[in-house]
Amino acid sequence: MYLKKTYRKESGRTYLVIAQKYRNPVTNISTDRTIKSLGYLDELEKEYDDPIAHFKEVARKMTEEENTKKKLTLTINMDEQLAQGADDRKNFGYVAILKIYHELGLHRFFNNRARNQDFKFNTNSIMMLLVVSRLLSPGSKKKAFEERRRYFERFNFSLGDVYRALSHFAKIFREFQRYLHGQIAEKYGSNTKTIYYDVTNFYFEIDEADELRKYGRSKEHRHDPVVQMGLAMDADGIPLHYELFPGNKLDKETFRSVIGEVRKNYGTGRIVVVADMGIITGDNIYYLTSGKNRNGYVFSFSVRGGTDAFRNYVLDNEGYVGSDGKPAGEDAEFKIKSRRIARDIIVNMKSGKTAKKTVYEKQVVFWAKKYADKARAEREEVVKKALDLVADPKKYNKAITYGAAKYVKHLEFDKETGEVLVSKQRPCFHSDKLVQDELYDGYYAIVTSELQMSDGEIIDTYRGLWEIEETFRVTKGTLETRPVYVSREDRIAAHFLTCFIALVILRLIQKKTNRRYSSERIVECLNRIACSNEQDNLYMFDYRSEISDAIGNALDIDFTRKRLRLSDIKNILANSKK
Repeated sequence: MYLKKTYRKESGRTYLVIAQKYRNPVTNISTDRTIKSLGYLDELEKEYDDPIAHFKEVARKMTEEENTKKKLTLTINMDEQLAQGADDRKNFGYVAILKIYHELGLHRFFNNRARNQDFKFNTNSIMMLLVVSRLLSPGSKKKAFEERRRYFERFNFSLGDVYRALSHFAKIFREFQRYLHGQIAEKYGSNTKTIYYDVTNFYFEIDEADELRKYGRSKEHRHDPVVQMGLAMDADGIPLHYELFPGNKLDKETFRSVIGEVRKNYGTGRIVVVADMGIITGDNIYYLTSGKNRNGYVFSFSVRGGTDAFRNYVLDNEGYVGSDGKPAGEDAEFKIKSRRIARDIIVNMKSGKTAKKTVYEKQVVFWAKKYADKARAEREEVVKKALDLVADPKKYNKAITYGAAKYVKHLEFDKETGEVLVSKQRPCFHSDKLVQDELYDGYYAIVTSELQMSDGEIIDTYRGLWEIEETFRVTKGTLETRPVYVSREDRIAAHFLTCFIALVILRLIQKKTNRRYSSERIVECLNRIACSNEQDNLYMFDYRSEISDAIGNALDIDFTRKRLRLSDIKNILANSKK
């Protein structure tokens, strides 16, 4: 530390401070930081004979005291044994999660919503534990509670309190989502001109379905009851709003509920919704494009499921151009074309009747050799299975012929057992069906209301949908959202709320680190930022990486120190909650 003199132009006076040189461990840039402000020199001269000399000595003594504090002499007993049941390892990476949690003001929301309630437990503290655990050690609520001492927090509540809090969270989950979006928009910015929408489902290992957990088409091809989740995401890849639906609800039937909530309560203005072909219906298109806002869409469109005229347009090589913009030759590995058309859609009106409406849209069709090769490679196993099914039908039943049955003619199943029935017409391979399917390998179509968008912009906009698919993968994989260990409907709702908060925080950490690292690598890093009690109140760390430096730099948290006193750790945690 040293005495620093600063000349203030506005007053023409000299100001004294005790300063310290500081080098940012990540940027390696050296700066001065003020340790203590002293005052103007002319005023200090009235109190001290020689303020310069006096405060130079003060700075020297402060440096000595600090250096003394930095040095410890440890006496180590090499014969010392661990106590039975010792488990002193503490995670410290969770401070990054708390920093985002408190920047978003989530503590204020949960504390405010708990006022005037008849319970005594701290709902904010419970939510903090559940969110941190979901990110760093996903599992049941019981597991989260049992591992609460893994962190430096004082989680002063019981396991029963955790389960009771879930019922409270279920009552406020919709209000919370609106609050969260407002905080994200204010603190980080949110681009809602483009909204990505998709649906997934989560299985439940239960014997019987109920009102929410119903049998439906599982995304993972399981035969368990499922719950549907419709998720909207903004253009930056940040989850925006979700809703849960019974497992037998069709994807297309969830659309208007979720998008309607976003349109009404998220201050978006006009939006363009991007979704896959499972959402595209006349009702959903009309819902978006009718009315005063005239919202838009970018939807994938089924080539195989299109009209004869559309399929002929797709397969006709006329009008296709390659990546260079020139007419595509037979050896092209990529080709694209587009057209603007008027298309009729059928809409179910409020009166119960149907009506034909005309939409004006742009259709973009493209073909890529790599996609065609991928489709054929993926079909090889299915075709092999179909040929084996023809050769020995008794080996199979309806449940295990998934995908292969469409390439077999004269195939019948017993309605009760699912076994293959032997009839006069022996099953044979459906070669015409295979040839027909191969025609469309590598072709993709996108339809949009945005007539002025270029073909490249339309494709780039649609490609953003992979982020929501990747989000579902992270939710099911990294966050282990399923299997779900609670059974009551309100607690199921609260479970998904904690997962949603954890997901948003993870995405914001990625955003703050310029999306350089995957979700998995960030979670692994935060888990490895841990320490052990070395002696008394001294903790030793043994992990540092490029990612921990990047997270620390983005969130202004120093993860570079090898040793920290407990008091230092508590100060860092306290600062993260401001």
